[in-house]
Amino acid sequence: MKTKSKLTPLERSWILYDIGNSAFILLVTTLVPIYFNSLATAGGLDESMYLAYWGYAGSVSTLIVAVIAPICGTLADHKGFKKPIFLACMLLGVLGCAALGGVGSWLAFLVVFVVAKVGYSSSLVFYDAMLPEVTTETRMDDVSSRGYAYGYIGSVIPFILCLVLVLFGGNFGIGAGTAMVISFLITAVWWFVCTQPLLRRYRQTAYVERHGNPVTSTFRQLGRTFREVKQQKNIFLYLLAFFFFIDGVYTIIDMATAYGTALGLDTTGLLLALLLTQFVAFPCSIIFGRLSAKYDTGLLIKVCIAAYTGITLFAVFLVSQWQFWMLAVLVGMFQGGIQALSRSYLGKIIPPERSGEYFGLMDICGKGASFLGTTLIAVISQLTAGWTLHVFGLELQNESIAVGALVVIFAIGFALFCKADKLNRK
Repeated sequence: MKTKSKLTPLERSWILYDIGNSAFILLVTTLVPIYFNSLATAGGLDESMYLAYWGYAGSVSTLIVAVIAPICGTLADHKGFKKPIFLACMLLGVLGCAALGGVGSWLAFLVVFVVAKVGYSSSLVFYDAMLPEVTTETRMDDVSSRGYAYGYIGSVIPFILCLVLVLFGGNFGIGAGTAMVISFLITAVWWFVCTQPLLRRYRQTAYVERHGNPVTSTFRQLGRTFREVKQQKNIFLYLLAFFFFIDGVYTIIDMATAYGTALGLDTTGLLLALLLTQFVAFPCSIIFGRLSAKYDTGLLIKVCIAAYTGITLFAVFLVSQWQFWMLAVLVGMFQGGIQALSRSYLGKIIPPERSGEYFGLMDICGKGASFLGTTLIAVISQLTAGWTLHVFGLELQNESIAVGALVVIFAIGFALFCKADKLNRK
């Protein structure tokens, strides 16, 4: 079926939030790990432990969100709750982002980073849950894909300004530390401003009525949902598959700069390569949205999972700068597609009035997976410190061994998704 391509004002406002919050995550995956490395070195932290501590910080933040997301998501499904909880989470993320520039020790920085990341990740639970309300089922793949697409390209605007400040601020008398403080403030303001149209236009149209105390009702409903998901094998298998394949995706996103830094690659080259990822992801995300009108969404997700498995194998043998640039291009081609289609796929198989609780469960899988992936990388990296592996004449460092574990995770996710998709076709 052919769908109308022009976006409605509400769809545009929803997409604009992706543009706002994506600026934060772009900063987190590029400049922030490098800034943390400088703080850690100045604080006397053993450089070999840098990747491990950064991985643990990401794991803690995702674990916290995995615990609170389904509770808050179920509460947000009650009439009048979704927007206020979304607003609170967004403000926590924005204020945390701004505060990152005000701490001087590596440990305090990690604590504030965890707070900001929890606010960011929690806000996405309610943002994703709004999707069935801001558009129709036939437009869901397209709108979801555009959200990621415009998020990638729009977030580049504040990031380029931040990058110029960090790389060339010395020419204007701005030190590296001051440049990062300004960068955190720019990103926080951008995120806050981009949220305002959605706050003005969004109205919760799908909800469950309150019965008694909303908190008590939330826990009762959450218990029912867990029981129902076990009985709804198609949703249960999909969420389980999502847990595995999105684990690899999020881990690659979260650890890319840290991985490249640990391999000793040039910092400026890493940043520019990851900036290229944003430009590649923009058209590719839109292409996947349009392909979903011609091809089955499940088939497209399978293509993305298979591609990410190949990307991970490529990353294992990464030893030079040009290979990192190639990795950045490959990730950009499939990153937006797999995220957008996974979101809209769930939106099509759940009741819209309970989107908060189901997307909360999806977030358990996503954040729990991210916890598993970053922890796996951190633990293997720590346990194999100093190891080298010779494969095909190449000398691989211990960080490459750790990344290789993601191949198994993608394979499990692919197998489970094939089963889930078969059930959803019936």
